[in-house]
Amino acid sequence: MGTVGLSFGSPTSGTGFDVSSTVAQIVSNLQNVETPWQNQLSSLESQDSAISNLGSLLSNVSNDISQLTDADGVLSEVEGSSSDTSVLDLTSASSSAEVGTYDVAVNLLATTANGYLDEIADASDTLSGSMTIQANGGSTYTFEIGAGTSSGDTIYTGSGEDTLADLESAINNADIGVTASVTTDANGSRLTLESNTSGADGSLNVCSSIADATTGDSLGYNSITATGSNASLTVNGISYSVASNTVSGVIPGVTFDLLGTSSDDVQVVISNDSSAVESAVNQFVSDYNSLISAVNAQQGDTSSGTAEPLYGSPTLTLLQEDLLNGIDSGNPNGYLSSVSADAGVTLSGSLTIQVGDGASQTIDMSTVESAEGGDTLADLESYINANSSTLGVTAGISTSDGESTLTLTSGTSGSSGALSVTSAIDVSTPTALSYTDSGTTSTTTADSGTLGEAESSSDALSGSLTVQVGSSAAQTIEMSSVDSAEGGDTLSDLESYINANSSTLGFSATLVNDSDGTVSLSLTSNTDGSAGALTVTSNLYDATNSTSSTLSYTNSSDVNSLTSLGISVNDDGSLSFDSNTLDSVLNTDYSSVVGFFQNIDSWGQNFSNMLTNAGTSSSTGILALAESSISSTESTLNAEISNENSVISADQSSLTAELNSANEILQELPSQLQGINELYSAITGYNEGTDS
Repeated sequence: MGTVGLSFGSPTSGTGFDVSSTVAQIVSNLQNVETPWQNQLSSLESQDSAISNLGSLLSNVSNDISQLTDADGVLSEVEGSSSDTSVLDLTSASSSAEVGTYDVAVNLLATTANGYLDEIADASDTLSGSMTIQANGGSTYTFEIGAGTSSGDTIYTGSGEDTLADLESAINNADIGVTASVTTDANGSRLTLESNTSGADGSLNVCSSIADATTGDSLGYNSITATGSNASLTVNGISYSVASNTVSGVIPGVTFDLLGTSSDDVQVVISNDSSAVESAVNQFVSDYNSLISAVNAQQGDTSSGTAEPLYGSPTLTLLQEDLLNGIDSGNPNGYLSSVSADAGVTLSGSLTIQVGDGASQTIDMSTVESAEGGDTLADLESYINANSSTLGVTAGISTSDGESTLTLTSGTSGSSGALSVTSAIDVSTPTALSYTDSGTTSTTTADSGTLGEAESSSDALSGSLTVQVGSSAAQTIEMSSVDSAEGGDTLSDLESYINANSSTLGFSATLVNDSDGTVSLSLTSNTDGSAGALTVTSNLYDATNSTSSTLSYTNSSDVNSLTSLGISVNDDGSLSFDSNTLDSVLNTDYSSVVGFFQNIDSWGQNFSNMLTNAGTSSSTGILALAESSISSTESTLNAEISNENSVISADQSSLTAELNSANEILQELPSQLQGINELYSAITGYNEGTDS
């Protein structure tokens, strides 16, 4: 810390010194202690800004991927065309639309029942009388011209409401299943009526007693079509009769309008929207490159020569590793149906694999057990990976919600590495023995519960049982230990083992024959009350009583890497995109592209999860944790600076008061010295005038 020297000038001058300037120098010197904190805060703010920028860029990439991984996203979009839009015009297609070519013959258009009143020369002429309308076989309504109270099936146009336009409004407002319109041409104006129901179910029955009160002419009703007719068409040779010229359902997920008839078939082509997919992939590559560029920039110096805010940061290293590992990861070509992730599940049978046009190879579970020492899903995975160079595939296990799935990935990219897999793998799942506490513990009653049920006391058990009595350490009983000690692995052997070690374990066991013929094991604590409460975790399985099923294989995708889609990784981690390669795959194997992004344990699903776990949307994300750490440190530093400012403020007040007091003393010294001098002169006569 620096020092501050006080300059008082001449002590006897009476001028004193500048208190404000002196205090300011001292306070400035005290504030130097905050400089490292302020510098650290500045550095943290720069890091926070850099992380925020990376988070935004990563969010862009995540949004791009979601367009491809979402089942209703861009990969579900289709486009269509009609070879003759004057006959058939496509209006919409949903994600359920089935891709294909459809030959449509339009034989008849749907018609609608309609008609009109005789025309009048002047649409503003006053009308009189009434008319009845029955639409689509419903109720008959009477419309009266002029004033009156409408009720039931009788409707009045209203007082002074007596023109064609007024009658039109009355009919339309009544909502009886018919639409009225006033039309005008060179011959005059007329009221037209049309049923709101097209096709054979639509009809109009009209009787008019309307007259033109101005001319005296009667306006009779002229029926054009009393009953509508359905449209008639064939799609790929199948005949359809539809009530409307807007047709849905005859081509799954597609809606189109019939505009005319044709003697020739109209060809409708429904295809995947490859251009939209290419655009989405191109956007992903562009946004990913922006993210990688920002990550790479943080590994160097700024334009002023200082290190970037995140230079050397483990956050940056972890993010870069996750991105590069995610991009380089493969995509499973397919997967076996899932099995329980619980212990005790065993496999038997065989799995036959053919890569491309190569020879098929069969993996027998007896061979797996011999090589790996077991017959579980994990053993099968280990065997395949140990022999991947020969088999041409690698295996992985994905576990979610208590279910495990074995995935297979070809070692050869593209269609030449397509997998043909035949599964004859049978899975045996033992019955789990759960524990149920009795819930009757009291100060004078020992805690107890039931473990079960097994089909028979002689059923072979596997797994383990973990029991904690009160607050004592939990103890685990392995069935292998029971077998070794009791010479068997049944529920009866477990009872004997527990009772033989009851004093050590802290509880006893009793075999119970249940009324339904099954057996269970009752466990009772050796200690009454809460001190003897039993906490039991059962990982025991009845291997004799198990369920069996055959695992099927689902082909997920023939695309097993981004390279197959025309996306390659450059030396700096950025991506290059060849749209022609992607276009070729989309045209020849669209479903494999969908599988690459959307199926179980696919590249798209895994990469999307990685982005979530790396960003700020997850509380445990790499960037989210970095932001949290920075925020915590900033809060601590700001608190220290605030506390130090409080101390300095108090010191400033104290110094100001003390230095003001000292300054007052200095300013009073000349007068005090003058007084002393005068007193001295008076006493000694010093400095008094004398006569010579």
